Amino acid sequence: MTQTLLTRIAEAREGAPRTRRAILDAILGDPDRALAESFEQLAERSGSSVPTIMRTCRDLGLAGLREFKLALAQELAVGGSPLHRRVDIADTASDVVAKIARSAAASVAGVRDQLDLQQLAAVVDAIATAPHIDVYGAGNTSWFMATDLQARLFRLGLSTTAWADYHLQQVAAGAQKPGGVVIAITHVGGMPSLLDAVEIARAQGAKVVAITRPGTPLAERADWVLGLRVPDDAVMHVGIDAYLAHLTLIEILTVLVAQRVGEPAVQRLRGVRSALQQHGIDVRTHPLQSWNGGGVSNG
Repeated sequence: MTQTLLTRIAEAREGAPRTRRAILDAILGDPDRALAESFEQLAERSGSSVPTIMRTCRDLGLAGLREFKLALAQELAVGGSPLHRRVDIADTASDVVAKIARSAAASVAGVRDQLDLQQLAAVVDAIATAPHIDVYGAGNTSWFMATDLQARLFRLGLSTTAWADYHLQQVAAGAQKPGGVVIAITHVGGMPSLLDAVEIARAQGAKVVAITRPGTPLAERADWVLGLRVPDDAVMHVGIDAYLAHLTLIEILTVLVAQRVGEPAVQRLRGVRSALQQHGIDVRTHPLQSWNGGGVSNG
């Protein structure tokens, strides 16, 4: 039978040099924390160094940080109870809070290590310059994220529409034009009607961005893939880990697009905020913002 990663770590600990044993002990003592933190943080916690951690990973048959975290995340996804993948039936309330919080934090932290920055930069440029952007959501969770992304991009002054109805997704795809962008959001990535809409949009000359798991049918049909792997959920079809990871990606994407658009985006946001304040919807006091050519500054 194939050994688990944690079993290999436990065996490697025996006879390991002191510094390397401290790394292995830190991982075994709190695997969820090891999954959430960077190599620099793990090095500080274990009193070692990043090069020593890299050598330890290679000795375990893993090429580096990304491979280590993926292997550890997959292993931690197995087990638990029907309530949650990391929670046991007999856990106390304190245990439940700690385990779910660590699991959520690990999912968010994992976004940084999975994103392809070149793909991300290309997506940002395409969105910022597109004459129109359509956002497709497949399923309840993906639909919520699609509408959230649509609202964010619209506030930046970008022509954006979100579609949940499969028939209307295909109608909108047929109305796309060269230079347009379609952003398809689905963790599963295999809904036939969504795949049809994506194919129609590409035939019209639009570029397709897939926010999904790597290797899905949607990913194979996209021009750019912002792929995220997260552990499966014990209860929901798309669990909280996938939900938080995708929302984090949407936040990253929105901020980068705002930076790319520059001053017009800042002016648009100020106008929206002013309108909301005048009508009592947003009564908080916000600092005035301006664009200095290199970013947003308060003034």
